[in-house]
Amino acid sequence: MEYTNHFDSPLGGITLASDGEALTGLWFDGQKYFGATLTGEREEREFSVFQQAKQWLDIYFTGKDPGFIPPLLMKTTPFRKAVWKIMLEIPFGETMTYGEIAGKIAKEKGLKKMSARAVGGAVGHNAIALMIPCHRVVGTNGSLTGYAGGIEKKVRLLAMEKAGEW
Repeated sequence: MEYTNHFDSPLGGITLASDGEALTGLWFDGQKYFGATLTGEREEREFSVFQQAKQWLDIYFTGKDPGFIPPLLMKTTPFRKAVWKIMLEIPFGETMTYGEIAGKIAKEKGLKKMSARAVGGAVGHNAIALMIPCHRVVGTNGSLTGYAGGIEKKVRLLAMEKAGEW
């Protein structure tokens, strides 16, 4: 059984998903790939992990680093999980390029190089937005490339974190 809950953010509705113990999804309502990791029956419920996620979101949307992350369960492929784990390392208010992530993945796998385009696909399919901060990933020249929640939201999130001039 999968469980969902809802949060009203300053940027619109957010749907949270959980297995009852860890957060498995966080999407802006209507975003690209919305609910992609939801597979079976779901029920609207309240769990401790949802309360923790809402506390995190309340702090985050004041423009502050919450300083903690609720338990997460990444339901994805090993490659995407590796990319998502690197995104978790991007500090609040900072950015990283697709190429930098590709370089880290290549180094971890003992490869000469890794495709930034492949990394982009993994970033774009991030199922736990905001907490796994895909909005902090930018193009090589600092350009704001795609964001499943929409470029306008990406701009607002980066501005809120004071992560550059957008």
